[in-house]
Amino acid sequence: MSQPLLEVSGLVRHFVAARSFTGRAAATVKAVDGVSFTVNAGETLALVGESGCGKSTLGRLVLRLIEPTAGRVRFEGQDIFALGATELRHFRHHAQLVFQDPYASLNPRMTISQILGEVLMLHDIVPRARRGERVAELLRLVGLEPRFARRYPHEFSGGQRQRIAIARALAAEPKLIVCDEPVSALDASIRSQVLNLLRDLQRRLGLTYIFISHDLAVVKHIADRVAVMNLGEIVEIAAAADLFAAPRHPYARALLSAIPVPNPRTKRDRLILQGDMPSALDPPAGCRFHTRCPFVIDRCRIEPPKLIADASGHAAACHRVAELPPFAAPSADTGRSGTLERLIAAFADHADVRAAGGVDTVDAQGTDGARVLPP
Repeated sequence: MSQPLLEVSGLVRHFVAARSFTGRAAATVKAVDGVSFTVNAGETLALVGESGCGKSTLGRLVLRLIEPTAGRVRFEGQDIFALGATELRHFRHHAQLVFQDPYASLNPRMTISQILGEVLMLHDIVPRARRGERVAELLRLVGLEPRFARRYPHEFSGGQRQRIAIARALAAEPKLIVCDEPVSALDASIRSQVLNLLRDLQRRLGLTYIFISHDLAVVKHIADRVAVMNLGEIVEIAAAADLFAAPRHPYARALLSAIPVPNPRTKRDRLILQGDMPSALDPPAGCRFHTRCPFVIDRCRIEPPKLIADASGHAAACHRVAELPPFAAPSADTGRSGTLERLIAAFADHADVRAAGGVDTVDAQGTDGARVLPP
């Protein structure tokens, strides 16, 4: 069996929130606490969970944008936390990040040609004479016209800016891209275009994604496997189809049951969580979900459950996973999931999407609608 592209083992990151007058840590945020998983080449692993569960921190740890408290991350068998400056730059050549907010992630004082050309220069990917040609290739790859290279970020719509951010990541010719909520700031119709673009680029270039999101409709469409996080820990990890059909952990069940149904007369069972999410400053003892779990027993309050996988690779960290009643997963044709999937299917069939009906509309500067490449 081939070696995974990425191996994460016992990864921990604690942030000091307050110090005593002697300088000792008085309060610590346990953002990521003992996370382990692998990602194979060419697959998409989604990280889902509530805001504050540690998804974005985990993504930045994987890219060594922040240093860990403990644990190890291996990329192609090499420990990235043991790399020197030269080796780290080489690693960044193969691992990139797409940020959530396209309005904040692009330098407003630089043209698109300068933004993309900077990556080509830093990693010495193409000769100086070919940089303009490569910039044009990258823009075409993400569905934009090469003539846009002379414009500034403020002259583009939100969807076009996110395409530019994707092009910047692709400029380094990476193997792994961490997508941190890449479509959450976009309208539903534009979101579907960007998701289709990411899938198409993965198929063409053999990319591997870690896709961070709280939108289960997006995750269901793009992910091969899903890892559910709660208070810095992974509580369930499985193939996307298996998790959406039969989630095992009560927290994963609660997330799926929260998918809205557009028909107000439709009735279905919901797993409604009581109380607020505990603070990462002082997570509960035992299972960190026990304060909100409707299936809690005394053992849950004392003993932390282990993430145990079955023969299919479906793993859940729950003491009562074998005792829980069957879960009725929401229909794929209802709620936001069905709406988004219909939009994705509709836009996947269009080779040229122009400004109409709210799809990458023409802005005040006259920016053209983005051209979406066919799958």
